[in-house]
Amino acid sequence: MALDIGIDLGTANVLIYVSGKGIVLNEPSVVAIDTNTNQVLAVGSEAYQMVGKTPSNIRAIRPLKDGVISDFDVTEEMLSYFIKKLNVRGIMSRPSIMICTPTNTTEIERKAILQAAEKSGGSKVYLEVEPKVAAIGAGMDIFQPRGNMVIDIGGGTSDIAVLSLGDIVASSSLRMAGDRMNQDIVNYVKDNHHLLIGERSAEQVKIQIAQVFKQDDEDDKVMQVRGRDTVTGMPRSIDIDSNQVEEAIHETLMQIVSTAHHVMETLPPEIAADIIDRGITLTGGGALLSGLDQLISENLKVPVTVAEHPLNNVAQGAGILLEHMQKTAKNKK
Repeated sequence: MALDIGIDLGTANVLIYVSGKGIVLNEPSVVAIDTNTNQVLAVGSEAYQMVGKTPSNIRAIRPLKDGVISDFDVTEEMLSYFIKKLNVRGIMSRPSIMICTPTNTTEIERKAILQAAEKSGGSKVYLEVEPKVAAIGAGMDIFQPRGNMVIDIGGGTSDIAVLSLGDIVASSSLRMAGDRMNQDIVNYVKDNHHLLIGERSAEQVKIQIAQVFKQDDEDDKVMQVRGRDTVTGMPRSIDIDSNQVEEAIHETLMQIVSTAHHVMETLPPEIAADIIDRGITLTGGGALLSGLDQLISENLKVPVTVAEHPLNNVAQGAGILLEHMQKTAKNKK
């Protein structure tokens, strides 16, 4: 028999959950292609190593942008590669797949994701919205008659949703998340230090020293970054500290907080009361930013907790939800 799988098709990473095994794959959403022959040379981690370092005939492509497919054929190649690698197909059957999308995707964008998953080897493909699945993966019981609020900050999108009785009461999706913060850092270094750095270097800065509050001098973390001087054109390195990174990403973070604020303003009073009581759960890679829970809590005046293993929540939730749906279908028979 084929094993059922839950996929978190992220802008930055693809995670796959296999029923009975848990999360078995976590690789960057990058594909390297030879532009002369259109042949796929590498997928995932191997292709990510090539980003910004390829000769003119090789392109390292991220086939998803802002949470949606920007290159259909490459996405399909990438998914097929990962599914083959896991060996989840049975002799007689193909796996059922649960795949997640941001809340504000259009009908056309959803169809593209469905088709890519079907072509890459799924028998039945189910689509579900990311924050709902992330909430399940974070261990929240969203099927009870009470309000649960989740903020899922990924690579391409930040999804904010309030759930009750297994569905969304109010939600918003913002095409501003981890990738935007990387770009903020690139722009800041270019404007203030006249140094061009790559996206991978900016991501390392964010992961290693980013803070969401200004630090005292003794708590300030410093990191060296290398790039090309925009004035002389020569390689150069500089030291950047966490206060500078805070300055670079501050506007993007406040935009996410402001969107969460708007979602809360639309809530029915009973559900708003539940949120005050139960708080907000932060998930996705952005939840790992030091002090982000405190920033949101101070601005929204409700308790905020970071989910356990926030990077895995969407894939885990997709697998759990698929298993739950199939149990329900069997019971109906």
